[in-house]
Amino acid sequence: MQTDQSPTPWEVSDRHAEALVRVIETAVEVRRRYQFFVWTQSNFQSLLPHTLAICGAYERSRKQVQLEAFNSISVAPSIMGFLTDGQSAFMQGVLGAWSDNRGKPLTVKVDAFGGRNTSSARDALQEAGFTELLVHGVSRPQRTSEIESFFILTSPRQHVTEQHRTYIELLLPHLHRTYLRVQYHEREINDKVAPPAQQPGYSRATITAREEQILSWVREGMSNQQIGEKLTISPLTVKNHVQKILRKLGATNRAQAVARAMSMNLLGSSSNEE
Repeated sequence: MQTDQSPTPWEVSDRHAEALVRVIETAVEVRRRYQFFVWTQSNFQSLLPHTLAICGAYERSRKQVQLEAFNSISVAPSIMGFLTDGQSAFMQGVLGAWSDNRGKPLTVKVDAFGGRNTSSARDALQEAGFTELLVHGVSRPQRTSEIESFFILTSPRQHVTEQHRTYIELLLPHLHRTYLRVQYHEREINDKVAPPAQQPGYSRATITAREEQILSWVREGMSNQQIGEKLTISPLTVKNHVQKILRKLGATNRAQAVARAMSMNLLGSSSNEE
């Protein structure tokens, strides 16, 4: 597996310095998964652009790293399967490569990922356009194999630069604390004996098949014009659909609507076929 090594010092531009401050300031407000997704889609993107993030934390009850995906584009279920399986040969290889790199920011080049057990994963990633993965995490002091949190950021046809490795090194303490805080609060909510009643419009039954389809295209970054062309309807009609979706999900913008829909698994069975 071919990898790039740890970052060297990089001069931070004024624009990126401001974005860095904003990312750090807003991190303390993040408690839920949808908030984490929205956080990584704002100023975070100007520093570490990505459309797919694999995030994980060590779960002591299972004695392994539990992984989940945050994606703003459609990704094949087969790819999601092995990327979110900490025991898959591919993810074991990535985790091992990062540990071997002494826990430093790492670029994994997918086309150089060898081994018969990982060939199907490698081929699937390449076919989807994922060529390089930015990898970093937090492990116990002096024990890089004992991982506490782990992150992979990538986009189709994206080249990981030295600057990206520098920024993930700078943001890692905040990314680590924020993600673990989200895990803690989500567990607290799930452990309640009597969960609070859902707010109106938060059940899957209130989201129509057409609204799920439109929301899937919104997740891919399509404009109202582009969605209208897909469905042979006017951009104004699409806008009306989007506004209705926002109201149903209690969201204030498109990114938040996508994040909330993902947190409720509303897009898992959506199809983008006409």
